[in-house]
Amino acid sequence: MTHRPQSGLAAVSAALLAMSRHLEMRDVLKTIVASARELLDAEYAALGVPDDHGGFAQFVVDGVSDEQWKAIGPLPRQHGILAAMLHEAKPERLADVRKDPRFEGWPAAHPDMSDFLGLPIRDGEEIIGALFLANKRCPKPEGSCGFTAGDEELLAILAQHAAIALTNARLYERSRELTIAEERSRLAHELHDAVSQKLFSLRLTAQAAATLVDRDPARAKGELQQVAALAAEAVDELRAAVVELRPAALDEDGLIATLRTQIQVMDRAHTARVTFEALGVRALPAAQEEALLRVSQEALHNALRHSGAGRVDVTLVRRSAGTVLRITDDGSGFEPAATRRAGRHLGLVSMRDRASGVGGKLTVESAPGKGTTIEMEVPGG
Repeated sequence: MTHRPQSGLAAVSAALLAMSRHLEMRDVLKTIVASARELLDAEYAALGVPDDHGGFAQFVVDGVSDEQWKAIGPLPRQHGILAAMLHEAKPERLADVRKDPRFEGWPAAHPDMSDFLGLPIRDGEEIIGALFLANKRCPKPEGSCGFTAGDEELLAILAQHAAIALTNARLYERSRELTIAEERSRLAHELHDAVSQKLFSLRLTAQAAATLVDRDPARAKGELQQVAALAAEAVDELRAAVVELRPAALDEDGLIATLRTQIQVMDRAHTARVTFEALGVRALPAAQEEALLRVSQEALHNALRHSGAGRVDVTLVRRSAGTVLRITDDGSGFEPAATRRAGRHLGLVSMRDRASGVGGKLTVESAPGKGTTIEMEVPGG
């Protein structure tokens, strides 16, 4: 009598721990669905997050192959049993979903389903998703549902924690949107300053060349060469800004490739020498890679725009305790304590917040005339 409850609790614990490891919405949805299917031993599982237009903003399935999913076609609408879970806000346990009067059919490529268990995922009074399972893997007497009242209780526990995981994921996505908006605003300001200055210089130089064409062709030629150089610098600034304005391709390229690309662009766009080296680093959780990227961008911004550095070196290395990002410049440096007292943080507060938010720490070493080293360490990698 004691073995089965312990096994059930262990399975629930494993499912809840799996959900808590992710922050990205898509990862959270996939983990919830896979955990529910495994926990209740079902052939199929799905989770839909409704939009405001009668459809689903996201719909994740488990147990259906990619080929089957493509053949099924567009995402379902909020109708039939799905609508019942979203609007009536109560569990549905059916012996054969096809015989329910609310059943409205499914596409030809859709797998055949019979016994069904579904329930809404709620955040307070708001229904933020619908989770359902089909085809319990067990012997089923004719006309009975393979899913039991105990299965329904287990799924209800999972759904309560899924609501927390989904809410955290939504908050994380909103915070990322705010971060991206802040980055775009900063870059737009930089773009305006840097490119406007170069274009203004280009205009003045072109005017000077125009006045010299007739009376001093040699000097005019020199001025035109300067025009070409200024135009090239303006193009480099624009390219650098465009690359930074594009969402960093962490999901596709990973942190190392993304950092290398951005630093190559910065090296071309600025007079300072900017280098990057990665040693022994493996893939990190998405939240840590995001934090490391943003800290590197903020530190590089400070070094290239404010310190007068002639060289900035960025390294990403593996240590026994974790992964370390280091940005070192030979610029003018500053007194960290004095900077804090004066209320000029140079982004240090946000960098420390990013580091602590992913279980890491940030250290800053600097002194007037001695350059600056910013180091962020995170566990893992």
